[in-house]
Amino acid sequence: MRLLNKVIIVTGSCTGIGKAIASRCVAEGARVVIHGLEQELGEAIVASLGSDKAVLHIEEITAERAPQHLVDLALRTFGRLDAVVNNAAMVVSSNTQTTDLALFRTVLEVNTLAPFALIKVALPHLQKQRGCVLNIGSLNAWCGEPNLMAYSVSKGAMVTLTRNLGDTLHREVGVRVNQLNPGWVLTEREIQRKHEQGLADDWYEQLPPDVAPSGRMLQPDEIAAAAVYWLADESGPVSGQILDLEQYPFIGRNLPKN
Repeated sequence: MRLLNKVIIVTGSCTGIGKAIASRCVAEGARVVIHGLEQELGEAIVASLGSDKAVLHIEEITAERAPQHLVDLALRTFGRLDAVVNNAAMVVSSNTQTTDLALFRTVLEVNTLAPFALIKVALPHLQKQRGCVLNIGSLNAWCGEPNLMAYSVSKGAMVTLTRNLGDTLHREVGVRVNQLNPGWVLTEREIQRKHEQGLADDWYEQLPPDVAPSGRMLQPDEIAAAAVYWLADESGPVSGQILDLEQYPFIGRNLPKN
């Protein structure tokens, strides 16, 4: 029960990594605000976790009042707010030729500006509990795949946001900010995306060893397990840190040229 009695907002938690994090938080003693766009999926999660442990809010994360609605719901339902997990994200394929400014702005609004807006609204309440923020980024932040240009830039900006706020907010108001950068994770949405790109139904069972040395992809539950450490008091005074979660050394890797 490493998160006993903590109240945590997890954005984008109706599916995938966010769902796994929210479920693990409840298993560790927390109460959670589930957020997303999928009403039926969100209701099913709340039902499985228990209405005394979870509450649902459906709204576009970029809506002007969405951050306030999430914070107000947490306070009204559970009486406090200890942590925010910024997980909601827009994953869209785009490169130089296919990225116009309208798309670029939308991706930045969802992936970078909305997390900042939620942190800003939540901050007074996090300060009361000496709470924390956990941003969910991506390994694409360090450069990105050619066809994930806008997404990668938005996650790179999140790295700087985490480092900046992880320093200033920790010193000024005692709120820690850290970030997880997952690699390739087998979520429902990733399975769907690869199907849409023409891969076979069992594509994730036939991965080359250079991208999956273990023979499989990361699972959402494995990301959630890592998240608990940063949300719990046991991570102590650590702030402003970026943790890459991949099954090989992402930076500095140099494969044999056989």
